[in-house]
Amino acid sequence: MFSVALDAMGGDYGPSETIEAALKVINDYGYTVYLVGVESQISNILADKHYDKSLIHVINADDVIEDNDNPLKALREKPNASIIQAVNLAKEGTVDAVVSMGSTGASMASASLILGLLEGIERPAIGGPMLGSLSDVVFLDVGSNLDCRPSQLLGFGAIGTVFSANIQGKNNPRVGLLNVGTESNKGNKQIKDAYELFEKSSLNFIGNIESVDLFSDKVDVAICDGFIGNILLKYTEGIGYAIINKIGSMVADFLPPELVQKLYKEIADKMNVAEVGGGGPLFGVNGIVIVGHGRSKSDSIANGILLAKRAYDVELTNLIKKAIDTV
Repeated sequence: MFSVALDAMGGDYGPSETIEAALKVINDYGYTVYLVGVESQISNILADKHYDKSLIHVINADDVIEDNDNPLKALREKPNASIIQAVNLAKEGTVDAVVSMGSTGASMASASLILGLLEGIERPAIGGPMLGSLSDVVFLDVGSNLDCRPSQLLGFGAIGTVFSANIQGKNNPRVGLLNVGTESNKGNKQIKDAYELFEKSSLNFIGNIESVDLFSDKVDVAICDGFIGNILLKYTEGIGYAIINKIGSMVADFLPPELVQKLYKEIADKMNVAEVGGGGPLFGVNGIVIVGHGRSKSDSIANGILLAKRAYDVELTNLIKKAIDTV
């Protein structure tokens, strides 16, 4: 029986949306969910819900680490925070995975310190198919490592390859370095040095790629540092919303309002990274931790739990260990 610790307080809509996600996966899949957060709030929401009470466990955690908190300082000052208690459940072996839509920094710090890092990993990375239904390219890092050495980028390539092959089922995934051009002599020193490492590696390295290639069938795994990755991720999301709004205003004059609203919702749902993706794994920690978008609603949070189950089934952590040793 798969079990997951869900940071019930995490995200912009916790605990109401996180609880809805928990009920969805226990009703649809029979998973066991440990809801970690302020017990009184969780219990009030659960009071009028119908569910198998043997599959929901409420773990009280009085504190929440907010996005504007310093993660390391908050870990010391809020030892009973929901994300800390959730990760502790994984450390104890009570649950198989952790899912949080809360502070990325807090999730990364908690997982790194409590679960530890895999041998050969200097810092964890966040990534996955992060662009919603626009693209299934595995994209990392997207924000946890703002400055990266070339050797770290090579490690990201190995990790991304494992995810693409074993979670997405891609055969011999193609790996590319995100750059300002496709020529091998393009880019800054970091990228040029990384290019040499990738060429000598056992990865299926196709060379440099440009950001437009993220939406084509040219590459399966795209590698960059977290500074570029986070900017690109948020820019893509922002321009998606801008296009949706533009389309809505263009058709509003000649379509019935209810049809415009339906069209708007369908396009928005497909382009909304927070609703489609469910988040991505925190790669490099000694356990399964899924980190999602703060604006995630219940469907996306449930998708994050399903992703955690797939990672558990294929033993993703062990596969990454092997990949780091052989890259």
